Amino acid sequence: MGQLFRITGFLSYILMLFLNAFVDLGHKIVIQNTLFKTYDGEAQILLTAIVNALILLPFVLLFTPSGFLADRFPKNRVMRVSAWIAVALTLAITLCYYLGWFWPAFAMTFLLGAQAAIYSPAKYGYIKELVGKEALAAANGWVQATTTTAILAGIFVFSILFEGRLSDTSFATPGEVMGLIAPLGWILVLCSLTEVFMAYRLPQRNPGAAMRFDWSQYLGGRYLRHNLHDAWDNQVIWLSIVGLAIFWSISQVMLAVFPAFAKETLGETNTVVIQGMLACSGLGIILGSIVAGRVSRDHIETALIPIGALGIAATLFLLPGLSSAWAHGINFLLLGVLAGLYLVPLNALIQFNAGEDDLGRVLAANNFIQNILMLSFLALTVAAAYLHIGGLALMLALAVIALLGAFYTLYQLPQSLVRFLIGRAMSTRYRLNVMGLKNLPAQGGVLMLGNHVSWIDWAMMQMASPRPVRFVMERVIYERWYLRWFLDFFGVIPISRGSSRQAIGTV
Repeated sequence: MGQLFRITGFLSYILMLFLNAFVDLGHKIVIQNTLFKTYDGEAQILLTAIVNALILLPFVLLFTPSGFLADRFPKNRVMRVSAWIAVALTLAITLCYYLGWFWPAFAMTFLLGAQAAIYSPAKYGYIKELVGKEALAAANGWVQATTTTAILAGIFVFSILFEGRLSDTSFATPGEVMGLIAPLGWILVLCSLTEVFMAYRLPQRNPGAAMRFDWSQYLGGRYLRHNLHDAWDNQVIWLSIVGLAIFWSISQVMLAVFPAFAKETLGETNTVVIQGMLACSGLGIILGSIVAGRVSRDHIETALIPIGALGIAATLFLLPGLSSAWAHGINFLLLGVLAGLYLVPLNALIQFNAGEDDLGRVLAANNFIQNILMLSFLALTVAAAYLHIGGLALMLALAVIALLGAFYTLYQLPQSLVRFLIGRAMSTRYRLNVMGLKNLPAQGGVLMLGNHVSWIDWAMMQMASPRPVRFVMERVIYERWYLRWFLDFFGVIPISRGSSRQAIGTV
């Protein structure tokens, strides 16, 4: 931890991330709690899904421009401009609160989403520039923990203040609620101004690339295809994006459905309790992210991915059978810990494998695919509400999707499973210390040759490398019946003396 915070600008960067997420969550919680207080049942699920969609939709619409800006200009400058835009938006939102304009405030969620969409590729692309490759996973652990802490703080602070402003008062419409909670808007403004201050403390690491935005290519969809190819052409990047997209899509449905589910099954109407149960997952993500960052202090520990994926599915299967707020809180806490173990290495893999000049566009593609899938899940949630499908059925559906996603990730990224198995076996006798990760190219073919032969070199390389390692093996060993099925699954290439021409071609 100390090494990261000794990097100039890292503390300011972490504080800026906290404030940005806190502001976005603060307004969303105000709108979502207003819906909770004034609507019930399917109408509540429908409107909550729509407010979540308003945040996600800009990430789809602004996919190409956001990636271009992050690669074209210094990322710290993009973040400064975005922070000033947040100040203007929070002032407008505060005005809507005081005038009792609920639906304009509801619509402002879309503009906050647009600001976040422009901000995101620069924000996450800046991590690699600031800390380098070797500290990438550890830094991502802090970024994930900080963002989740901000979400957790936003949920609790704004829910408590929201309930406090409404206590001993009467209201009948969303507009009346807006007038009562209006002073909360000044918290959003103050946080946005502090975010601007932190953004000006970030050093410039990369001047940006000489690029020109071609509107004809943008309107014709050629930029879209090219940017998606940047992600699609690298299997690790693409599969990491899919894994992240499935998790966040499940989370969006959970945020939309669980309040109504808890009101129906637990009889709970206090928004602090409802949001508190959900916030336990945020606390868990903080803990899981810190653990993942420590385990991945000098490399990217992909063995955490299968643990997290299977654990998330298990907690979702438990959720519908729980009958108390405490049980839900503990289950959400466990889900969050497992999510932290799962998210940190996936984000680090994307950043490591993306080229320096393409990082902004790859991260924008990540946002685009994630948000397309999240919007699709929310559309299905809206359809389920329209068809009067209950919360219990939706919860079980999420658990099944999570389990299928876990199996897909394991099948497509078998090296993560190998690292888990090997790591457990090797840890009884050896400790792994990875040095010189910055010398491993993130893209292109890399041939690695050992200066001697041993029975554990292959295991050490598999554990240390964030990229998939393809192994070449002596055919005599490969053809042993009890090993061959396992070696074929991981694509091992057999060679033999005097007849390896075909094998060399495969290599």
